[in-house]
Amino acid sequence: MSTYDTLRHFADSWALIMMVGTFLTFCLWPFRPGARKRNRDAATLIFKDQNDGE
Repeated sequence: MSTYDTLRHFADSWALIMMVGTFLTFCLWPFRPGARKRNRDAATLIFKDQNDGE
């Protein structure tokens, strides 16, 4: 078996599983229970130091 075939087999199996796992982790990370305050702070950061139109 050549090196190409070995790497191709690895990429088609385990690397694909790792990439899907990483993708799901990144997609679900903001929705974890401990991230609520940090997400709210990031969402309202653009309004910091504003004078409400005055």
